[in-house]
Amino acid sequence: MMTTIRWLLRAALLFVCAVTIGVFVPRPFFKTDSANAAADKQLEILVLSGAIHTDIAVPINDEVRKSFSFLVKEGFPLADPNARWLVLGWGGRSFYLETPTWADLRPMPVLRAFTLDRSVMHVEIAGDISDKIPGVTPVAIDGREFQHLLDFVSDSFVKQSSAVLPIPDAAYGQSDRFFEAKGYFNALFGCNTWAAGALRAAGLRTGLWNPLPQTLQLSLALYN
Repeated sequence: MMTTIRWLLRAALLFVCAVTIGVFVPRPFFKTDSANAAADKQLEILVLSGAIHTDIAVPINDEVRKSFSFLVKEGFPLADPNARWLVLGWGGRSFYLETPTWADLRPMPVLRAFTLDRSVMHVEIAGDISDKIPGVTPVAIDGREFQHLLDFVSDSFVKQSSAVLPIPDAAYGQSDRFFEAKGYFNALFGCNTWAAGALRAAGLRTGLWNPLPQTLQLSLALYN
């Protein structure tokens, strides 16, 4: 019993050390923005941080409609006149599809999240989102960085002959859809590390490793 407790304590200490290093070692290590770059950052995206998951919301403009026109072809309501934001997330197939709320939590999706699972993209349209809500972090980027972000997200979808692959009958409501995604999900390299990669594609700096929304938020505040 004591051996098991010592092993668990060592594992917890190792995880804490890894997370600390992941936050306080920036990626990329050196800042590359020019001194006057801030004046060009006219576009605002939102980092949406939940208890265990991070989404990225982009304003629906002409660039977004063009970059994600493949969603419209699959019946996604991107042209809804009330839509202001496109909310994008990547995650584990079992946990995402089978756990829409904490009340739906079951052992098997959790087990798959901590081992290895196929991944999916979740897309949703939203109306106005206040940046005063806890967990909503506005980030300013320029047009070139914005397009890099859109390209990163677009490339996360599995495509066949330029068409994405919707998951049949998979949605939380009328305004969202699930699609097949590239890569495999693991809790240590999951939705939050994907979001960090997307933000780095947009020219932002994150921590070296951000497995939790809280560590990603902290690293964004430290380095941008």
